[in-house]
Amino acid sequence: MITVVIADRLGKGQNVAKGVEAAGGRAVVVPGMGADMRLGDVMQTEKADIGFSFCGSGGAGAITAATKYGYKERHGMRSVEEGITAINDGNTVLGFGFMDSEELGQRIVEAYSKLKGN
Repeated sequence: MITVVIADRLGKGQNVAKGVEAAGGRAVVVPGMGADMRLGDVMQTEKADIGFSFCGSGGAGAITAATKYGYKERHGMRSVEEGITAINDGNTVLGFGFMDSEELGQRIVEAYSKLKGN
């Protein structure tokens, strides 16, 4: 099962989690304000496959996770298609502007699953 950590600066991410679960993944939503800055730590704890960081710029949590743990990341994204391209390019930490949508979670997990041959 694909494990996805969702970390939103404003403590949201529940809709993305619904999409992850609809695609057969396991979603872990990091609670509280500033959750994006804890993305890498929670990914390590949960042994996650993918991490989502959401903030205004779409970068802070993703860059922090990459710097601290060496995850390959892409940030500053604003669309589902950009996220799918990032997954196909081998990134596992995805930084978006605020985009709490079920479609995003579902399509990213489907793309990752297809990439891994599941």
